[in-house]
Amino acid sequence: TRIEPQWPSGQRAWGRIRVALRCVEGPVAWKVYLPVTVKVWGRALVAADALPAGARLEPRHFVTKDVDLTQGPALPLAPRADIDDRVLARALPVGAPLRDTDLRMRQWFAAGDVVRVIALGNGYQIGGEGTALDPGMEGKRARVRTESGRVVIGDAVAERRVEVRP
Repeated sequence: TRIEPQWPSGQRAWGRIRVALRCVEGPVAWKVYLPVTVKVWGRALVAADALPAGARLEPRHFVTKDVDLTQGPALPLAPRADIDDRVLARALPVGAPLRDTDLRMRQWFAAGDVVRVIALGNGYQIGGEGTALDPGMEGKRARVRTESGRVVIGDAVAERRVEVRP
């Protein structure tokens, strides 16, 4: 006479999941698991034409459409994403949403380059220069030898720029 849904603990409502229905009041106790697909729709950049791996991207290569955000290994890029001069790491078929994982990482600087080191903290910002000991790949950490000889590790964030946070 009464059924309660149960959400598996730690499972988020995203993509293909399973939910349980449990009989809490009735002549026989039972529980059944049902497959459920949760779709979340949002605007994203979608390939207007087939694009080969290595293509240098321009806004004209994409249109904005509603897509299921739960599909794929990463979220699609929003329409306002900066894609100018980015390069595809893999081919993208017509109608496929563009994701960060489809793009090659940018190299902001090479090992041996002189870079600007910015130390950021709560209410302060200090800058200096140093020599990169590692290539500065987008989203990755890089080591830099400062003018005083100290080695610091920070995030490669822009052309010849490393940010160090406490």
